[in-house]
This record gives sequence, structure tokens and C-alpha cells, in this order.
Amino acid sequence: MAFHLRAATEQDLPFARALTHQAMNRYYVQNRLIWSNDGFDTAWAGRENWLVCRGDETLGFVSLSRDHGALYIRELHMLEEYRGQGAGSWVLEHMALKAQALGLLRLTVFKTNPAKKLYQRIGFSIVGEEDGFWRMERVCRAC
Repeated sequence: MAFHLRAATEQDLPFARALTHQAMNRYYVQNRLIWSNDGFDTAWAGRENWLVCRGDETLGFVSLSRDHGALYIRELHMLEEYRGQGAGSWVLEHMALKAQALGLLRLTVFKTNPAKKLYQRIGFSIVGEEDGFWRMERVCRAC
């Protein structure tokens, strides 16, 4: 069964918040950052949010923002039981298509997060660093 995206609603906020906290807490601890539910909720309100689905199952979510030159993946998290099944790669490729009009797809990843290898495998390059993060981007031009 194919993956698809469903626009997230306010009712999906608790799921997305809990998933992000669960997935990112160890990186927050490693980098001495403090998780804030209020901060997450404020960011959610200003972003384009999608649930990653397969059939009726919700596998994870992706959160986006954009400026004049790039589409930014702000969050991309999959439930643990669905990791390694291709959904994350599918989302990244789908976002690359979505970013073609802008030219760049960007994200930031904790330096210790193994997802960096996935990003590099599908065409992202490290373009900078800041504290415990790598800034990465992929050029996305229409053919």
C-alpha cells in the first residue's frame, strides 16, 4: 500500500507533539536543550503540517515552512514501529518535488542523529553547522 500525506488539523497536534518529544528528547538532553510544549505548539501554528499515512494508519508527521528561496523541513518524525519501511525516504522525495519551484530543500539535524546518513543518501549536503546541529540542503530544480 502506498504512502500519502494528509493535512494535519488541530486535533493532530497532541500526536505530533508527543511523537516529536519522544523522538527528540535524547538529543535535547545531549545538547542541554529544554523541551517546551508551548514552544512546539507556537511553531506548529505557524507551519504547514502533514501526517504521513499508509491506508488508514498514521505513521508520522512532517512540518514545513518556506521563504523566498527554500522549503524547510522543520520536523520529520515516524513512529518507531514504522521506521525503516521507506516512509521517511518517500516524504523527503515528495518534499524535494514540492521544493522545485523554490529551488532548495533545507533542514537542520542534530549532529548525533543517524538520520543524517539518510539525508545524505538522498542528496542532501552539509552546508553549515551551529553548536550541535548540521545545516543541510538539497538542490531541487525542475527538469
